[in-house]
Amino acid sequence: MAGEKVTSAQVAKAAGVSQSAVSRVFTPGASASSKTIEKVRRAANELGYRPNVLARSLMTGKSKIIGLVVAYLNNQFYPDVMEKLSKELQAKGYHVLVFMVEQTPDNIDDVLEKILDYQADGIVLASVAMSSELASRCRAEGVPVVLFNRTQDNDMLSSITSDNVAGGRKAAEHLIQQGYQRIAYIAGWSGASTQRDREAGFCEGLAASGLKLFAREDGNFHFEQAKLAARQMFSVDERPDAVFVCNDHMAFAVMDVLRDELGLRIPEDVAVVGYDDVPAAAWGSYKLTSVRQPANRMVEQTITTLLSQIEDDDAAPLRLALDGPLVVRSSSVKP
Repeated sequence: MAGEKVTSAQVAKAAGVSQSAVSRVFTPGASASSKTIEKVRRAANELGYRPNVLARSLMTGKSKIIGLVVAYLNNQFYPDVMEKLSKELQAKGYHVLVFMVEQTPDNIDDVLEKILDYQADGIVLASVAMSSELASRCRAEGVPVVLFNRTQDNDMLSSITSDNVAGGRKAAEHLIQQGYQRIAYIAGWSGASTQRDREAGFCEGLAASGLKLFAREDGNFHFEQAKLAARQMFSVDERPDAVFVCNDHMAFAVMDVLRDELGLRIPEDVAVVGYDDVPAAAWGSYKLTSVRQPANRMVEQTITTLLSQIEDDDAAPLRLALDGPLVVRSSSVKP
């Protein structure tokens, strides 16, 4: 039947079942017996039938599309998370559209406008923010938005993060317990809630033991900028004996500079702690102590929150901060 548009009625006739049975077979989550599924799919393959997803969305009022917006993929944490989010949403019958954006309000709002044009059922923002105006528009149009690994001062938006304040505090307590005194910090991008909260928790942990930051530089979550920050921080006579870096991506850059450029030993001369616990943190070349983000639980809660708001327009926004452990490796343990 090349060149012709095969209908579900033709598939039903060929399979010897009702048209509604064909619809159930091709509707994610709908029930049909294994015998019916086998007959329908065999007939569909022989006829070259493909279900019309757009037509179904017009009938149901749901596009089954989720917009996933990410600012960058250099940090190993995000490719892993995007794979988990995409697989879980696809398993629940949703189509995922991935959009890459620059971390500026205008770029993000332009992309979100496009997602709304696609009639997306929901939006996940992975470490990006949105304007209050666009958040209000999404709310008015019934399109739920969940922030992943980021929060905003907006009660209309749901957010799922690790407990960044507690994580920063754990990093400080660990370094103090190891006996370090000149403890420094390399910050992420100042506009990110993750940066703000991790630094706040870290400083709280230091203050509880009567310490203040010995030094501070900005890495802005960029590898090369983190290298520059490390050069500036450690190319002095009285340098820190420990540093907490706002994420692992930057911590690897810092460790490379300390060892390869400045000839310092880790941890004998300088201890290093990161945040995220990406797979490379466990590699033998780094063995980086890091605060682990509970990525699986964060993904699970993000999807649960998003789908509950898609199914119930009156569902209240949810803001969760999930605790993650400090994974201690040799980068921070005094010999």
